[in-house]
Amino acid sequence: MTYKPRHNGMAWGARCAGAALLLAGLGLIAWNERRVMDYTSAMTRHGAPVLDLGAGGRPTAGQYGSLTRVSGVPQIVDAPDDSEFNVHADAPILIRHVEMFQWREITVGGATHYELDWVDRPIDASNFAKPAGHVNPGAFPIQGRQFEAGEVKLGNFKLSEPILRAFPGRVTVPPNEKALPPNLAATFQRSGDTLVTSNKPANPRLGDLRISWEAVPLQSMTVLARIDGDTLVPAAEREGRDGFDVQVGERSLLDVLPALPEPPQAVLLVRLASFLLAVVGAWFLAYTSRLERDLLFAIGIGAVVVPAVAGVMWLAGDAMSASVWLLFAVLGAGLAIWRVQQRASP
Repeated sequence: MTYKPRHNGMAWGARCAGAALLLAGLGLIAWNERRVMDYTSAMTRHGAPVLDLGAGGRPTAGQYGSLTRVSGVPQIVDAPDDSEFNVHADAPILIRHVEMFQWREITVGGATHYELDWVDRPIDASNFAKPAGHVNPGAFPIQGRQFEAGEVKLGNFKLSEPILRAFPGRVTVPPNEKALPPNLAATFQRSGDTLVTSNKPANPRLGDLRISWEAVPLQSMTVLARIDGDTLVPAAEREGRDGFDVQVGERSLLDVLPALPEPPQAVLLVRLASFLLAVVGAWFLAYTSRLERDLLFAIGIGAVVVPAVAGVMWLAGDAMSASVWLLFAVLGAGLAIWRVQQRASP
Protein backbone atom coordinates (compact mmCIF):
# COMPACT_ATOMS: atom_id res chain seq x y z
CA MET A 1 0.00 0.00 0.00
CA THR A 2 1.41 3.38 -1.08
CA TYR A 3 1.44 6.22 1.49
CA LYS A 4 -0.56 9.23 0.36
CA PRO A 5 0.40 12.58 1.92
CA ARG A 6 -2.35 14.64 3.49
CA HIS A 7 -3.50 18.09 2.40
CA ASN A 8 -0.63 20.60 2.40
CA GLY A 9 -2.41 22.99 4.79
CA MET A 10 -3.00 20.25 7.35
CA ALA A 11 0.56 19.04 6.93
CA TRP A 12 2.10 22.44 7.59
CA GLY A 13 -0.20 23.07 10.56
CA ALA A 14 0.75 19.74 12.15
CA ARG A 15 4.45 20.36 11.51
CA CYS A 16 4.35 23.83 13.03
CA ALA A 17 2.44 22.61 16.08
CA GLY A 18 4.81 19.67 16.47
CA ALA A 19 7.90 21.85 16.19
CA ALA A 20 6.51 24.34 18.70
CA LEU A 21 5.68 21.61 21.23
CA LEU A 22 9.04 19.94 20.74
CA LEU A 23 10.91 23.21 21.27
CA ALA A 24 8.77 23.94 24.33
CA GLY A 25 9.72 20.59 25.82
CA LEU A 26 13.41 21.21 25.16
CA GLY A 27 13.24 24.71 26.61
CA LEU A 28 11.44 23.42 29.70
CA ILE A 29 14.00 20.70 30.40
CA ALA A 30 16.87 23.15 29.85
CA TRP A 31 15.34 25.62 32.34
CA ASN A 32 14.65 22.88 34.88
CA GLU A 33 18.15 21.37 34.76
CA ARG A 34 19.75 24.82 34.95
CA ARG A 35 17.97 25.60 38.24
CA VAL A 36 18.91 22.17 39.62
CA MET A 37 22.54 22.78 38.63
CA ASP A 38 22.50 26.25 40.20
CA TYR A 39 21.11 24.81 43.45
CA THR A 40 23.76 22.06 43.48
CA SER A 41 26.48 24.63 42.90
CA ALA A 42 25.19 26.83 45.73
CA MET A 43 25.09 23.85 48.10
CA THR A 44 28.69 23.00 47.16
CA ARG A 45 29.81 26.55 47.96
CA HIS A 46 28.12 26.25 51.35
CA GLY A 47 30.55 23.53 52.40
CA ALA A 48 29.74 19.97 53.50
CA PRO A 49 26.69 18.30 51.96
CA VAL A 50 23.45 18.91 53.85
CA LEU A 51 21.02 15.99 54.11
CA ASP A 52 17.41 16.59 55.08
CA LEU A 53 16.67 13.25 56.76
CA GLY A 54 13.87 14.34 59.09
CA ALA A 55 12.47 11.67 61.40
CA GLY A 56 12.86 8.62 59.17
CA GLY A 57 16.49 8.89 58.08
CA ARG A 58 18.90 6.09 58.90
CA PRO A 59 22.70 5.92 59.05
CA THR A 60 23.99 4.63 55.71
CA ALA A 61 27.31 4.42 53.92
CA GLY A 62 28.49 7.61 52.31
CA GLN A 63 26.93 9.97 54.89
CA TYR A 64 30.04 10.46 57.03
CA GLY A 65 30.88 14.13 57.52
CA SER A 66 27.62 15.42 56.07
CA LEU A 67 25.42 17.90 57.89
CA THR A 68 21.89 16.67 58.40
CA ARG A 69 18.56 17.79 59.82
CA VAL A 70 16.96 15.18 62.07
CA SER A 71 13.70 15.70 63.96
CA GLY A 72 11.33 13.91 66.31
CA VAL A 73 10.90 13.20 70.02
CA PRO A 74 14.15 11.94 71.63
CA GLN A 75 14.19 8.32 72.76
CA ILE A 76 15.88 7.70 76.13
CA VAL A 77 17.75 4.41 75.85
CA ASP A 78 19.77 4.70 79.09
CA ALA A 79 18.07 7.17 81.47
CA PRO A 80 20.05 9.38 83.91
CA ASP A 81 20.06 8.36 87.57
CA ASP A 82 21.05 10.14 90.78
CA SER A 83 21.82 6.93 92.64
CA GLU A 84 22.84 8.75 95.83
CA PHE A 85 19.24 9.90 96.38
CA ASN A 86 17.49 7.29 94.19
CA VAL A 87 16.05 9.97 91.91
CA HIS A 88 15.41 8.97 88.28
CA ALA A 89 14.08 10.76 85.21
CA ASP A 90 13.10 9.63 81.74
CA ALA A 91 14.92 12.61 80.26
CA PRO A 92 18.17 13.45 78.46
CA ILE A 93 19.60 15.27 81.49
CA LEU A 94 18.89 15.24 85.24
CA ILE A 95 20.26 18.12 87.37
CA ARG A 96 20.67 18.15 91.14
CA HIS A 97 20.61 21.60 92.76
CA VAL A 98 22.02 22.05 96.26
CA GLU A 99 21.45 25.23 98.30
CA MET A 100 22.47 26.23 101.82
CA PHE A 101 20.76 28.70 104.14
CA GLN A 102 23.51 31.35 104.55
CA TRP A 103 24.20 34.94 105.42
CA ARG A 104 24.26 37.38 102.51
CA GLU A 105 25.68 40.87 102.54
CA ILE A 106 23.53 43.45 100.75
CA THR A 107 24.61 47.04 100.19
CA VAL A 108 22.04 49.54 98.90
CA GLY A 109 22.70 53.27 98.72
CA GLY A 110 25.78 52.98 100.94
CA ALA A 111 23.87 51.12 103.66
CA THR A 112 24.91 47.53 104.36
CA HIS A 113 22.69 44.93 105.95
CA TYR A 114 22.64 41.14 106.28
CA GLU A 115 19.97 38.54 105.69
CA LEU A 116 19.68 34.75 105.65
CA ASP A 117 18.71 33.20 102.34
CA TRP A 118 19.06 30.07 100.22
CA VAL A 119 22.22 30.31 98.08
CA ASP A 120 23.60 27.69 95.70
CA ARG A 121 27.29 28.31 96.47
CA PRO A 122 29.36 28.79 99.65
CA ILE A 123 29.63 32.43 100.69
CA ASP A 124 32.89 33.47 102.37
CA ALA A 125 31.85 35.65 105.28
CA SER A 126 35.43 36.76 105.93
CA ASN A 127 35.00 39.31 103.11
CA PHE A 128 31.96 40.89 104.78
CA ALA A 129 32.23 44.43 106.08
CA LYS A 130 30.95 43.13 109.44
CA PRO A 131 31.79 39.42 109.62
CA ALA A 132 31.09 39.17 113.34
CA GLY A 133 27.80 37.36 113.88
CA HIS A 134 27.48 36.53 110.17
CA VAL A 135 29.81 33.55 109.82
CA ASN A 136 28.73 30.95 107.25
CA PRO A 137 29.34 27.17 107.59
CA GLY A 138 31.69 26.93 104.58
CA ALA A 139 31.85 24.13 102.01
CA PHE A 140 28.71 22.18 101.12
CA PRO A 141 28.68 18.56 102.38
CA ILE A 142 26.71 17.59 99.27
CA GLN A 143 27.47 18.97 95.81
CA GLY A 144 25.19 19.83 92.92
CA ARG A 145 25.62 17.54 89.93
CA GLN A 146 24.41 16.99 86.39
CA PHE A 147 23.56 13.48 85.24
CA GLU A 148 23.37 12.74 81.52
CA ALA A 149 21.62 9.83 79.87
CA GLY A 150 23.93 7.07 78.73
CA GLU A 151 22.29 7.00 75.30
CA VAL A 152 19.69 9.20 73.65
CA LYS A 153 18.48 8.75 70.08
CA LEU A 154 16.73 11.18 67.79
CA GLY A 155 15.14 9.25 64.98
CA ASN A 156 17.71 6.54 64.23
CA PHE A 157 20.78 8.54 65.29
CA LYS A 158 22.50 8.74 68.67
CA LEU A 159 23.13 12.21 70.10
CA SER A 160 26.54 13.27 71.40
CA GLU A 161 26.93 14.97 74.80
CA PRO A 162 27.44 18.56 73.52
CA ILE A 163 24.13 18.33 71.67
CA LEU A 164 22.33 16.88 74.70
CA ARG A 165 23.63 19.69 76.92
CA ALA A 166 22.14 22.25 74.52
CA PHE A 167 18.60 20.91 74.87
CA PRO A 168 16.40 23.73 76.20
CA GLY A 169 13.76 23.79 78.91
CA ARG A 170 13.60 22.52 82.49
CA VAL A 171 10.91 20.68 84.44
CA THR A 172 10.85 19.91 88.15
CA VAL A 173 11.49 16.31 89.21
CA PRO A 174 9.92 15.67 92.65
CA PRO A 175 11.91 13.36 94.94
CA ASN A 176 10.52 10.22 96.52
CA GLU A 177 11.38 10.42 100.21
CA LYS A 178 10.41 6.76 100.66
CA ALA A 179 13.16 5.73 98.24
CA LEU A 180 15.92 7.54 100.15
CA PRO A 181 18.72 5.41 101.63
CA PRO A 182 18.44 5.07 105.42
CA ASN A 183 21.30 7.48 106.21
CA LEU A 184 19.75 10.26 104.10
CA ALA A 185 16.19 9.49 105.19
CA ALA A 186 17.29 10.28 108.76
CA THR A 187 18.64 13.66 107.66
CA PHE A 188 16.24 14.91 104.99
CA GLN A 189 12.52 15.36 104.82
CA ARG A 190 10.39 16.39 101.88
CA SER A 191 9.09 19.94 101.58
CA GLY A 192 7.10 20.46 98.41
CA ASP A 193 9.31 19.31 95.53
CA THR A 194 12.54 19.55 97.55
CA LEU A 195 14.39 17.74 100.31
CA VAL A 196 15.49 19.81 103.32
CA THR A 197 17.45 19.20 106.50
CA SER A 198 15.30 21.66 108.44
CA ASN A 199 13.23 20.29 111.28
CA LYS A 200 10.80 23.09 110.49
CA PRO A 201 10.95 23.67 106.70
CA ALA A 202 9.05 26.95 107.03
CA ASN A 203 11.72 28.25 109.44
CA PRO A 204 15.13 27.05 108.23
CA ARG A 205 18.27 27.66 110.24
CA LEU A 206 21.79 28.69 109.27
CA GLY A 207 23.54 25.80 107.53
CA ASP A 208 20.39 23.91 106.52
CA LEU A 209 20.49 22.29 103.09
CA ARG A 210 17.81 22.27 100.39
CA ILE A 211 18.07 19.90 97.45
CA SER A 212 15.94 19.90 94.32
CA TRP A 213 16.05 18.27 90.89
CA GLU A 214 15.27 19.40 87.36
CA ALA A 215 15.26 17.55 84.06
CA VAL A 216 15.28 18.50 80.41
CA PRO A 217 11.74 17.72 79.19
CA LEU A 218 10.97 15.25 76.42
CA GLN A 219 9.53 17.21 73.52
CA SER A 220 9.68 17.35 69.75
CA MET A 221 13.13 18.57 68.69
CA THR A 222 15.00 19.42 65.49
CA VAL A 223 18.77 19.01 65.39
CA LEU A 224 21.23 20.10 62.72
CA ALA A 225 24.59 18.38 63.20
CA ARG A 226 27.32 16.36 61.50
CA ILE A 227 26.99 12.61 60.92
CA ASP A 228 29.74 10.49 62.49
CA GLY A 229 28.76 6.87 61.90
CA ASP A 230 25.44 6.44 63.72
CA THR A 231 25.94 9.52 65.93
CA LEU A 232 25.21 13.22 65.48
CA VAL A 233 28.15 15.35 66.59
CA PRO A 234 29.07 19.05 66.29
CA ALA A 235 30.62 20.08 63.02
CA ALA A 236 33.86 22.06 62.98
CA GLU A 237 33.24 25.36 64.76
CA ARG A 238 33.39 28.45 62.58
CA GLU A 239 32.41 32.10 62.84
CA GLY A 240 31.80 31.73 66.58
CA ARG A 241 29.14 29.05 66.13
CA ASP A 242 28.86 25.80 68.07
CA GLY A 243 28.90 23.59 64.98
CA PHE A 244 25.31 22.45 65.51
CA ASP A 245 21.82 23.81 66.08
CA VAL A 246 19.02 22.63 68.38
CA GLN A 247 15.47 23.95 68.10
CA VAL A 248 12.20 22.97 69.76
CA GLY A 249 9.52 21.52 67.49
CA GLU A 250 9.47 20.35 63.90
CA ARG A 251 11.57 22.84 61.92
CA SER A 252 12.37 22.79 58.22
CA LEU A 253 15.92 22.81 56.91
CA LEU A 254 15.56 26.46 55.88
CA ASP A 255 14.36 27.31 59.42
CA VAL A 256 17.52 25.96 61.05
CA LEU A 257 19.89 26.95 58.23
CA PRO A 258 18.43 30.05 56.55
CA ALA A 259 21.68 30.70 54.63
CA LEU A 260 21.00 27.67 52.45
CA PRO A 261 19.58 28.28 48.97
CA GLU A 262 15.95 27.28 48.59
CA PRO A 263 15.65 23.97 46.70
CA PRO A 264 13.84 24.00 43.33
CA GLN A 265 10.26 22.79 43.43
CA ALA A 266 8.55 20.06 41.37
CA VAL A 267 11.76 18.95 39.62
CA LEU A 268 10.45 15.51 38.65
CA LEU A 269 7.08 16.92 37.58
CA VAL A 270 8.77 19.43 35.26
CA ARG A 271 10.94 16.68 33.77
CA LEU A 272 7.86 14.60 33.06
CA ALA A 273 6.06 17.59 31.52
CA SER A 274 8.99 18.33 29.22
CA PHE A 275 9.07 14.69 28.09
CA LEU A 276 5.33 14.69 27.37
CA LEU A 277 5.61 17.92 25.37
CA ALA A 278 8.39 16.38 23.30
CA VAL A 279 6.35 13.20 22.72
CA VAL A 280 3.29 15.16 21.56
CA GLY A 281 5.50 17.32 19.38
CA ALA A 282 7.07 14.27 17.76
CA TRP A 283 3.57 12.81 17.26
CA PHE A 284 2.47 15.88 15.29
CA LEU A 285 5.70 16.03 13.30
CA ALA A 286 5.17 12.40 12.27
CA TYR A 287 1.47 12.95 11.59
CA THR A 288 2.09 13.61 7.90
CA SER A 289 4.61 10.82 7.35
CA ARG A 290 4.66 7.04 7.19
CA LEU A 291 5.02 7.04 10.99
CA GLU A 292 1.74 8.85 11.65
CA ARG A 293 -0.11 7.75 14.78
CA ASP A 294 2.88 5.65 15.86
CA LEU A 295 2.96 6.32 19.60
CA LEU A 296 6.08 4.23 20.24
CA PHE A 297 8.02 6.23 17.65
CA ALA A 298 6.91 9.50 19.29
CA ILE A 299 7.92 8.17 22.71
CA GLY A 300 11.31 7.16 21.32
CA ILE A 301 11.90 10.64 19.86
CA GLY A 302 10.86 12.29 23.13
CA ALA A 303 13.20 9.96 25.00
CA VAL A 304 16.05 10.99 22.70
CA VAL A 305 15.83 14.76 22.58
CA VAL A 306 14.91 15.57 26.19
CA PRO A 307 17.56 13.37 27.89
CA ALA A 308 20.13 14.42 25.27
CA VAL A 309 19.69 18.10 26.14
CA ALA A 310 19.82 17.38 29.89
CA GLY A 311 22.82 15.08 29.50
CA VAL A 312 24.82 17.65 27.56
CA MET A 313 24.05 20.30 30.19
CA TRP A 314 25.28 18.04 33.02
CA LEU A 315 28.51 16.98 31.26
CA ALA A 316 30.58 19.81 32.71
CA GLY A 317 29.28 19.52 36.26
CA ASP A 318 28.35 15.93 37.07
CA ALA A 319 29.56 13.11 34.86
CA MET A 320 27.38 10.54 36.63
CA SER A 321 24.16 12.49 36.07
CA ALA A 322 25.17 13.15 32.47
CA SER A 323 25.79 9.44 31.91
CA VAL A 324 22.33 8.52 33.22
CA TRP A 325 20.62 11.08 30.99
CA LEU A 326 22.58 10.02 27.88
CA LEU A 327 21.78 6.37 28.59
CA PHE A 328 18.08 7.22 28.39
CA ALA A 329 18.77 9.05 25.13
CA VAL A 330 20.44 5.96 23.65
CA LEU A 331 17.53 3.76 24.71
CA GLY A 332 15.08 6.23 23.18
CA ALA A 333 17.07 6.26 19.94
CA GLY A 334 16.95 2.48 19.86
CA LEU A 335 13.16 2.52 20.26
CA ALA A 336 12.71 5.11 17.48
CA ILE A 337 15.01 3.26 15.06
CA TRP A 338 13.23 -0.02 15.74
CA ARG A 339 9.84 1.57 14.93
CA VAL A 340 11.19 3.07 11.70
CA GLN A 341 12.45 -0.34 10.64
CA GLN A 342 9.16 -1.97 11.56
CA ARG A 343 7.10 0.53 9.54
CA ALA A 344 9.48 0.25 6.59
CA SER A 345 9.05 -3.53 6.41
CA PRO A 346 6.71 -4.75 3.61
